[in-house]
Amino acid sequence: MATAAKFVAAEPIASGSAFAERHYSPAEIAERWSLSADAIRKLFEKEPGVLIIGSTVPRRGKRSYTTLRIPESVVVRVHRRLSKV
Repeated sequence: MATAAKFVAAEPIASGSAFAERHYSPAEIAERWSLSADAIRKLFEKEPGVLIIGSTVPRRGKRSYTTLRIPESVVVRVHRRLSKV
């Protein structure tokens, strides 16, 4: 006899949540700001709210690979801070 699976309704995504907003790659921001992707990566890697996907611990004899996804609100915050507005 099969048991019915129970599904829990997820909470709706708030329109102002970081999940729902546009996320950028370092290359996309680099192109718009006329900087290198490496410069953008260094600028945003320690910022709160940035998604870091992958391992930050290097593997033995290998380089670590990480992917950054930067929410639009973080891009705006850093731009405002850098432009001192």
